[in-house]
Amino acid sequence: MNYYLGVDVGTSSVKSLLMDSEGKTVGTSQIGYDIIKEKLQYAEQDMEKLWEATKETITDLVKRYPEESAKIHGIGYSGQMHGLVVLDGEDQVIRPAILWNDGRTAKQTDYLNQVIGKEKLSEYTANIAFAGFTAPKLLWMKEEEPENFSKIAKIMLPKDYIAYRLSGVHCTDYSDASGMLLLDVKNRKWSDEMIQICGIRKEMLPDLYESYEAVGAILPEVAEQLGFSGKVTIVAGAGDNAAAAVGTGTVGDGKCNISLGTSGTIFISSKKFGVDEHNGLHSFDHADGHYHLMGCMLSAASCNKWWMDEIIGTDQYQEGQKEIRELGENHVFFLPYLMGERSTHNNPDARGLFIGMSMDTTRADMTQAVLEGVAFAIRDSFEIAKSLGIRIERTKICGGGAKSPLWKKIIANVLGLKVDVIETEEGPSYGGAILAAVACGEYGSVEEAAEKLIKVVDTIEPDAGLVRKYDERYEKFVKIYPAVRELYQELK
Repeated sequence: MNYYLGVDVGTSSVKSLLMDSEGKTVGTSQIGYDIIKEKLQYAEQDMEKLWEATKETITDLVKRYPEESAKIHGIGYSGQMHGLVVLDGEDQVIRPAILWNDGRTAKQTDYLNQVIGKEKLSEYTANIAFAGFTAPKLLWMKEEEPENFSKIAKIMLPKDYIAYRLSGVHCTDYSDASGMLLLDVKNRKWSDEMIQICGIRKEMLPDLYESYEAVGAILPEVAEQLGFSGKVTIVAGAGDNAAAAVGTGTVGDGKCNISLGTSGTIFISSKKFGVDEHNGLHSFDHADGHYHLMGCMLSAASCNKWWMDEIIGTDQYQEGQKEIRELGENHVFFLPYLMGERSTHNNPDARGLFIGMSMDTTRADMTQAVLEGVAFAIRDSFEIAKSLGIRIERTKICGGGAKSPLWKKIIANVLGLKVDVIETEEGPSYGGAILAAVACGEYGSVEEAAEKLIKVVDTIEPDAGLVRKYDERYEKFVKIYPAVRELYQELK
């Protein structure tokens, strides 16, 4: 039996997972770390702390499972996307990493979208600029930290820095690179136009790999530190959403996964490249060697957490949902834009909104509206995918919000899809381990691995009558945001 490590370099913690060649999770280890917020909109991290946390989780697993760890063949990664890690000529980190949820680049984002132009950006990269993407961060550094900018020798993403410390190789994968706004997604190469726009040199960018490709072997001195005795292959890995898709079996053509985490995503895999004309969805390379479309809403399960924790004042989420009786009949609507919104509106100034209350509105109605509002916002992305001719009949679901039977039922009926629940809940780290197994020849392809390892344990079927009711409710929901959009700027 061979074993593989999946390392998820997340925003608030690193999680390492040990998996055997049959897909069984042997054990996990997780360590948290802080986000540095020197100013309100800033979000940065000390990469040395991420490296130390990664080492600690791996050595913890090695100590707990010594026999299995002696047979580890490969390490694959999942990582928070869009961040900016910059190294100097001595491979030293120049400044703390600027993270995906950092909001300082409004000026640079507007420049890219308005001056360079969305059409040009879409032509160069298949995407438009978002404040969290890497390219606006580079422009910010160029304008605000010219001395640091002049020192840049290598540009990396957070997980890739960890891969570098393990292997000594400056690398990234196509899925994670897709979220930098520096990659020609369609042709799987760095965009010469974006390199010029950002004022960098091509040699500053890491070598590109498929997510399931080996980038090298673990450095001998690092292997000794971690307790490895044999050769361990270091694998490129994937951005967190692509890795989670692998971990849920969302690979190949026309597969779908919904993640109900703090943020929410709808992830649609495709063997064909596609871009919607309004760039409402991200068009990225996938970890299986093909492509995917992704809608990302900034507040998903966090909406319910906010509502229950801060407004209702309870941590008994399921109890609050027991009061909900009748689906498809609620007259209260909720816009789930508590942190602004990415897909499909791309409006950092958008905010949450309840509308439709009357004297007979109950707490249960408003709780229901929160759950339905998130589901409707997911459908916004789903409708764009349908407009591109993508046919989807069912979806998998994962994340903390997926623990709610009621929420899964609402989503199944709002989307009119069968919703599959899978056996493992590990997602990104599990996907990283699968990618490592493919790289080491355990499986012939990512699709083959997913087919053999991912098991569906439950399916929620939509009800035709309820689907019709939610279709009617959704038609009203989509009219609310355009009606209040101009107000958000005034309410800042």
